[in-house]
Amino acid sequence: MHSFFITGTDTEVGKTYVTRRLLLAANAAGKSTLGYKPVSAGCELLNGQLVNEDAQALQQAASIEIPLQEVNPIAFEPPIAPHIAAEQCGRPISSDRIISGYHRLQSYSPDVLLVEGAGGWRLPIGAEGYLSGVVKALELDVILVVGMRLGCLNHAVLTAEAIQADGLHLKGWIANQLSEPMPYYQQNLATLKSALPAPMLAEIGFRQSEAYESLSELADIFS
Repeated sequence: MHSFFITGTDTEVGKTYVTRRLLLAANAAGKSTLGYKPVSAGCELLNGQLVNEDAQALQQAASIEIPLQEVNPIAFEPPIAPHIAAEQCGRPISSDRIISGYHRLQSYSPDVLLVEGAGGWRLPIGAEGYLSGVVKALELDVILVVGMRLGCLNHAVLTAEAIQADGLHLKGWIANQLSEPMPYYQQNLATLKSALPAPMLAEIGFRQSEAYESLSELADIFS
C-alpha cells in the first residue's frame, strides 16, 4: 500500500484539490484508493451530520465507497482553527482517534491511502500538540503542496525543514499554480527546485484540465 500525508505551505493552497487529483490519477492507473481527512472545521450541518466539502471531495474521488464519517471522523461547524473549535464545542481532538481512523481505512486494503492535513504542517490540535505529531506516530511519508504565490519560497523551505526535523521522509513537492499569471513564476519555480531537499513530483497549472489523460505525471508517484 502507498500511503502519504498531504500537507501544504499554508491554508488555502490547494491541498484538497491536489489530493483529489492524486486519487483520480491512481484510479486511472487501475489502483484502489481511499482519502482520509481526519480533522476539519467549517462544516455544514445536514440532516444531523456535520459535512465538510473537502472530505466530500475525497470521498467522491476515491474508488472504494465508505461513509463520510470514516473519511472525516473529527468535524467542527465553526470555520476557525480546529483546536479552538474543539475547545468551544467541548470535544477535544484525540490523537488516538485519528490513528484508529487511519487503521480502519487501512483495513479496506486500498492500494493508495492519502491523508490530507488541515492548514499547514504545525496545525495545533490542542493539549496533544500538533497534527504533525500524529503523522510522526504513523511514520507516513509526506508530500508537500506548494501554493505558488508571493511568500511561498520561505513557507516551503521552512516546512520542508520542519518535516525533516521531525525525522520524516519528504517524498517530494507539488507546485500548484494558484493564479495566472504569478509574477516571475518560472524564476520562483527554479528557486524551489534548488532550495528544497526533495524532487518536484508534479506541476499543476492554474485551472488545468482534470481529464485522465493529464494525470499520468501524478500517477507515476504510485508506481
